[in-house]
Amino acid sequence: MGHHGWQGNPPGTEQEARRRIVEAATACLDRAGLAKTSLSDIAAEAGVTRQTVYRYFPGLADILGAVAIAGVEEFAVRMERHLTSFDSPAEVAAESVVFGVRAVPEERYLSLLLQAGEGDFFTGAVTSREWLALGARILRNVPVDWRSAGVTTDEDFAGLAEVLMRLFLSFLRSPSTPPHTDDQLRELVRRWIGPALNPRG
Repeated sequence: MGHHGWQGNPPGTEQEARRRIVEAATACLDRAGLAKTSLSDIAAEAGVTRQTVYRYFPGLADILGAVAIAGVEEFAVRMERHLTSFDSPAEVAAESVVFGVRAVPEERYLSLLLQAGEGDFFTGAVTSREWLALGARILRNVPVDWRSAGVTTDEDFAGLAEVLMRLFLSFLRSPSTPPHTDDQLRELVRRWIGPALNPRG
């Protein structure tokens, strides 16, 4: 691992190097915004060359993704808190889609994935193993009677999370014309996903 630069304080591990590049990117974004942040700016902020940054990230979009993911835990906490006000698995499923569609574009760092300038970048992030595992964890932590809906195993939660996240992604990337209101979107998801989560006798 190259140790040149780094403002005289080289990282000890590759993980530390990546973390410091992400922190440098976050500082640049906070100061100048996405439109005025380049890979060269991030390298300068970290005290390294562009070549060093490329050693850890293929391009700017990948750095933006890392910045966004660094803030995803806070987003997950807010989503969990919101979903706990709903009483059934079907309601939680519908509301998770509505919350994601409305909240992600307003998130300071998560929204960077939408603006990264590469059409499949956001799709790749949301459907990654890490994000799907996060979705499953959020659902599992919401205190509704998942067992009554037949959702009991890790595989069940993972599958439901993937369906909901892909649905959320579709509505986010390709909104209806005219766009659905929150209530319309909520009802649409309840109508077609809800029956699969109704209590089973």
